[in-house]
Amino acid sequence: MIVFFAATTLACLSVAHAQPLTQLQSVADSVLSETGAPAAGVAWVTRDGERSVAVAGVRRQDAPDDVTPDDLWHLGSNTKAMTATLAARLVETGVIDWETTLGEALSDLELEIRTEFLPVTLADLLHHRSGLPANLGRLSTLRFLGSDDSRDVQEDRLRYSEILLAQAPTQSRGAFLYSNAGYVIAALMMEQAAGQSYETLMQEEVFSPLGMESAGWGPPGVMGANDQPRGHGAGLFGGLSVREPDERADNPPVLNSAGRAHMSLDDVLDFLQAHLGADDGAYLSARSWEVLHRPLGEEAYAMGWGVTSEGALGHSGSNTMWLIRVRIDPVGGRAAAAVVNDGRVQRASPVLGEALTHILEAETP
Repeated sequence: MIVFFAATTLACLSVAHAQPLTQLQSVADSVLSETGAPAAGVAWVTRDGERSVAVAGVRRQDAPDDVTPDDLWHLGSNTKAMTATLAARLVETGVIDWETTLGEALSDLELEIRTEFLPVTLADLLHHRSGLPANLGRLSTLRFLGSDDSRDVQEDRLRYSEILLAQAPTQSRGAFLYSNAGYVIAALMMEQAAGQSYETLMQEEVFSPLGMESAGWGPPGVMGANDQPRGHGAGLFGGLSVREPDERADNPPVLNSAGRAHMSLDDVLDFLQAHLGADDGAYLSARSWEVLHRPLGEEAYAMGWGVTSEGALGHSGSNTMWLIRVRIDPVGGRAAAAVVNDGRVQRASPVLGEALTHILEAETP
């Protein structure tokens, strides 16, 4: 089974000499060189919408087609902040509440729910404080394998939740445990309250309003066509192995809400800009932004974001074939993203972290 990597810490690596933002291409080239990935991309956006995207490398290591600025990248667990943003939209329209419990939201479903889970709230799930395990067991997850086209994702979400909620809690409610499983059940709660699928809700409440036109699910591209970057995992004998966009190239579709979104870097910037602005406006109220960004506990985890003592937001995501890191600096008024189509996390993550620091500390052109 493919396993998500989801880091919630924010690296703050020093950069010897900041460069102007206009030299973003040199940052992309450096990320490509230092990680050894087939392709790399970096991007930044300001609070008022000024932005830039730079990419380097090839879509797959065994073909010459260059990656382009409009290409799609897998976001892994950075999808979680988007799921939490959907929740805020539904809370503001009265569809659901942060304090809506599992017992209330799932009462019409014939599920065997252990009594310990009945008082768990939507906010608990989004903060990773529900008592649920990190993931469903390896053998149980096998029944959900398949492609986006071959699965009934709503039915899978129901069956996935049914298995989890019948099991004993991993720990007490309120204790932090990073949980992909919790975000699956949060999606089930929202679609039960709204009467629409999570995927439809995301399109109508997050992707479309924020102009994220390229957003989709699972590994990007079409089998047999070098039309989008391919993910790359560690090879059996070292190096990298290219992965075609089939069911083996990602986690099961039931995990959409936890980490299966893909999109262009420009659309990633649309999302980051919305959170960077956090204005009291038509999309969300200042109160909702504050709820989404407020860290809890010593882990300093908000809803889909790790938070530094200075108030910066960030997250990492990988399905072992891609890696992306994003960071939002409200004080500096700038946000950035860095990504590679290479799942060697230990090798690439520090490089992406340094690139983000470089961009966020760069001189304004």
